Amino acid sequence: MAVTSQQQTIYTVSRLNREIRTVLEQGFASLNLTGEISNFITPASGHWYFTLKDDRAQVKAAMWRGNNRNQQYRPINGAQVTVRARVSLYEPRGDYQLIVEHMEAAGEGQLKQEFDDLKMRLAAEGLFSSAHKLPIPSVVHRVGIITSATGAAIKDILTVLKRRAPQLEVVIYPAMVQGKEAHLQLIDKINIANARNEVDVLILGRGGGSLEDLWCFNHELLARAIFASELPMISAVGHEIDTTISDYVADVRAATPSAAAELVSPNSSELANQIQQQLNRLANAFKHQLSAKQSIATALEHRLTLCHPRNQLNQQSQRLDELSLALQQAMQQHIYLHERRLNNLAPRLMQQSPDRKLTQASHQLQQLQARLQQSMRQQLNDANNQLSMQAGKLESVSPLNVLARGYSITKNKQGSVIKSTSQVNKGDSLVTELADGVIQSIVS
Repeated sequence: MAVTSQQQTIYTVSRLNREIRTVLEQGFASLNLTGEISNFITPASGHWYFTLKDDRAQVKAAMWRGNNRNQQYRPINGAQVTVRARVSLYEPRGDYQLIVEHMEAAGEGQLKQEFDDLKMRLAAEGLFSSAHKLPIPSVVHRVGIITSATGAAIKDILTVLKRRAPQLEVVIYPAMVQGKEAHLQLIDKINIANARNEVDVLILGRGGGSLEDLWCFNHELLARAIFASELPMISAVGHEIDTTISDYVADVRAATPSAAAELVSPNSSELANQIQQQLNRLANAFKHQLSAKQSIATALEHRLTLCHPRNQLNQQSQRLDELSLALQQAMQQHIYLHERRLNNLAPRLMQQSPDRKLTQASHQLQQLQARLQQSMRQQLNDANNQLSMQAGKLESVSPLNVLARGYSITKNKQGSVIKSTSQVNKGDSLVTELADGVIQSIVS
């Protein structure tokens, strides 16, 4: 049987994790996502570790000290945030995680993210391409305006048209320009204007406001309705600094509703209008080119980041933080067990207290001393009795008693008792002991 190359390849766990990490980091560019923060910790290293979750899933995340030290927003558990991050893998554990580069509170940041995502998607589909944009007629006889019938925008447009081109006919298609259902009314008015085909150009606009106020002009369905319009459309939403999806899809973007009125009204310098249109198209093309170049630069920067030693240092730092936390937990558990053991030993120690033992020993000593004294007295009495009995017996066999009955004891000068005449010689000195004294004599 032939052995395939796949069967010949045997991976170590570390090699597998390293290659998976490379695939993840190269396969995902920097992305934006939102979620709720939980398990937020900040070790002594200064790095942030937390979990980003929604109601169905969660993912671990890390934000290195070099990125979080410039953060004005301080995250807390339970907070909804929007982050810019790249996908990575923590090799020692094989955990897939996010490396967060930027964080902000969810809200307007979420809307901006949705705006950017929709903008990139529609741009990729070609909805912003200048090839699909209709030219604004050089001569406009009738202009259609889709906006609120009572807002500031309609007043500004009518004021400019009355001043610059009072002969122009105006058809107003009133619609809501704010709220959840506003985009549906705007789409309906665009469809009505196209069905009637009674105007040369359409102005879609409203006055300025916050991102939430202008949000209906960022709806995907409205963008596709603008793109499908057969009538040339001018988007004039908000102030000059405001930008919406409708601005990118429309054939021309006007900075303000008043500027839109100036575009459709006759001007003494038609060349200036054409130049302005070309500038607008050039700006859109420049934005698209800039976006493409930025994407390439981001990809190259990402590849460069993958090769940077800081990644390994951050991985090792994360491992160090993990071991440090584990050590702290182990130490706390060790201290807790010893404190518990100490608490259990304290009562036993009190039972083995030297004071208590000394008291018991002192009491026993007193008892033993009393018993010893009693025993000594008893033994002394017994010894006295024995002595008396022995003295009586000794007295009964004492030589003195024999002497008192008229007997005597004769000894030589060495003190030996003379029991036979053969023990003495002539001239020996003898001592005779009587009951009341001694008699010295010499053998003749």
